Amino acid sequence: MIDWQHLLTLPQLFGWGAFFFGMACFLQKSDLRFKQFMALECAAYVIHFSLLGQWTASASATVSLGRSIAAVRYPFKSVGIFFMGLSLACGALLYTSWVSWLPITASVLGTFALFFLKGVQMRWVMLCGTVLWLLHNYLVGSIGGTVLEAVLCMTNTVTIFRMLRAEQIPARTEKN
Repeated sequence: MIDWQHLLTLPQLFGWGAFFFGMACFLQKSDLRFKQFMALECAAYVIHFSLLGQWTASASATVSLGRSIAAVRYPFKSVGIFFMGLSLACGALLYTSWVSWLPITASVLGTFALFFLKGVQMRWVMLCGTVLWLLHNYLVGSIGGTVLEAVLCMTNTVTIFRMLRAEQIPARTEKN
């Protein structure tokens, strides 16, 4: 659970860093910039969860960092399958409780979204992973991470609806 008196400790500062990068990530309409900011968010999360002693989450964030970089440079489905398998292997090796599987499942969903989907569909699946990270972060006491994922749920939802509305505008214009 969250201990508010540790709001600005070193581990929490990296959580706040992940918060700011994550906010920038989910505000992007460009898939490329989305993936670049996601890589920065993951890097901050790796350090944050390591400092909190949450090894499964740290490993999941490390895999997510690698997959975010790879998704920009090598957007092949085979690379996505590799990262999904790597996430599952990390989960099997570092499992401590059911909470351990939340970031692993989120990582698999995120990998699937980045390598197999685009646009609104990608963001819907990322939203599902965000909900899993939100639950995980609350349960392990990650203040910045909990705030990040809660805000990302809202931000991603708003961005999804902005993108859906933008897709409908050309259709309306063609009818007139």
